[in-house]
This record gives sequence, structure tokens and C-alpha cells, in this order.
Amino acid sequence: MAKIKCIGVLTSGGDAPGMNAAIRAVTRSAIANGIRVKGIYRGYDGLITGDVREFTTENVSNIIQTGGTILRTARSQAFMTEEGRQKAHDTLVREEIDALIIIGGNGSLTGAKIFAEEYDYPCIGLPGTIDNDLFGTDSTIGYDTTLNTILQCADKIRDTANSHERIFFIEVMGRDAGFLAQNSAIAAGAECAIIPEDNTGKDQLIEFMERGIRKSKKSCIVIVSESPTCGALHYAKRVNKEYPEFDVRVSILGHLQRGGSPTAHDRILASLVGYGAIQALLMGQRNVMVGVRNNEIVYVPFIEAVGKRKPINKGLIHMLDELSI
Repeated sequence: MAKIKCIGVLTSGGDAPGMNAAIRAVTRSAIANGIRVKGIYRGYDGLITGDVREFTTENVSNIIQTGGTILRTARSQAFMTEEGRQKAHDTLVREEIDALIIIGGNGSLTGAKIFAEEYDYPCIGLPGTIDNDLFGTDSTIGYDTTLNTILQCADKIRDTANSHERIFFIEVMGRDAGFLAQNSAIAAGAECAIIPEDNTGKDQLIEFMERGIRKSKKSCIVIVSESPTCGALHYAKRVNKEYPEFDVRVSILGHLQRGGSPTAHDRILASLVGYGAIQALLMGQRNVMVGVRNNEIVYVPFIEAVGKRKPINKGLIHMLDELSI
């Protein structure tokens, strides 16, 4: 592979706390190794339209503690087309960018995989998603911060649940993955987590009501993974209909979960994988996601990172059942 003289870096998909720390690490590590850096604004859309600017170390000063992404982000429909990817490649050639670093989640890295294959172009992915659903890394950038945000909200809701003897269904993000719901339920001392991975065919609500609601326990917190058909509102309506003696409320946390200053864990993780991305290019690696397993940097082929489902620890489901009695 030809020597890398200039890299491009972009953030794509949903924003995640710690993305700025990753941008900072990529930029400074590249410059420290004699590689120029160009920031690409607004994700793949910016790559298509040529929204590209030269970066120096000053561009990433004082951003490690900030949420969101200074490069802005977008979910690009145009990049899903061959014409859009051709325009993106034209931008990279025109800007003399030799390799691309993509910070994002499953959809973003899937796009990188397709682009890398089509144009035989070096791409390195960083796991930037609050969902923690990318295979091959213990944690993803933004997950820990989001988990702590949910915990803070659940603790406050618990006060009202106890005061009014209510059942609260708290809906959290996570898409098709229950990591946020399961682990926030454990940390918050919730009585139940309803997650997509608990798919044994049993009715999770009925099991919870029979196990978790007793005469001595009239207030409860249930954490529910978001779903277009079986979210918190769905379960609250069922309780109102099937168990009318209980007072039920719903709190959908929504986008407040994405914001805020990243935790130390997310700042360190982002710094590690950002540094690891440049090391990967120096070693001749390409078309891999940089992850961290057992505190060690690992390089996961795109086909595994986005093609394999990250398993949740089913033992945590049983543990929560026992701890919530």
C-alpha cells in the first residue's frame, strides 16, 4: 500500500458522547506521525458535496470534554447509491486524501465496508454509537455516558415512583440491542428490563407482574428497550387494561440520552481507538474497525464488526430477576 500522507476523518449517523475525543485523538496522532488531516463535515453527505477543511492541532483543542461532534453528522441517503459513492470518491481524489477514518455505528461502518470494496480504498472505522451493538469491541464510544445519563434519570424517577406507589416504564434507546436497558436496570435497581434479546417466547410483562409486583412492593421501575410496536407505551397500556388496580406512568427519555459531556471511560476509549486508527494505517491495516477488548486495542474486519450480532450476557437477565425480588 502506498504511503499515507493525508487522511480524512468524519462522523456519521447518530451522535455519541466521546466522538470529539476520537476526532482529537485521530488528528493529533496523525500529525504527530507526519500525516496531514482533513476534517469532513456532515458525514458522508459532506464527503459527497466536498465540505472538507484542513485540520491542525488547534482545530481539536479543548473539545475532549464536549458532547456531540464538531464535525457535525448526518444519515446519508445519497451515499447509499452508486452515484453518491462515486461523488464521494471524486472528493477524496480531489482533496488528495489517501485514507478515510469513519466514526459511527453499524450503518456508518456498513457504508464504509461497501465503499472500501468498490474502490479498493483504505478505510478505518471507530465504534461510535451509544447502542454498544458493534461486534468485536467490549464497548463503543458513547455507551458509558449514555448509561450514566439513564441511571441519573431513573434515580430521579424512582423518587416519584416511591412517593406515589406507581409503576414507571422508562423507555431507553438501543434500537435492536438491549445493552442500555439491561445494564441500566441493574445499576438503577430496577425490577425488570424488557429487551429484545430475552426472546424465549415467554410474555415478559406477565412474568414481571407475577414475580415483581407483590403486596409489599407497590412501586416499580421497568426499563424498556425502544421499539416501534412494543415500547414503554405498549406495556403501560397493557397494565392499565390487564391490571387496572395499579397506577402506571411512562417516561420516554429520547434524545437527552445522546447529549452531555462524555465520561472518563468514553474519553479514554475514544482516545485509544483514535490513536489505534493511525497505528493501523502505519502498519498497513485497512478496512477494519478499531476496538478494545480486555483493555487491548484490536482490529476487527468490517465484515465481522457489522456482520455478526454482538451477544448480550444472558446471565445478567437471571441476575436481575434475583436481585429485584
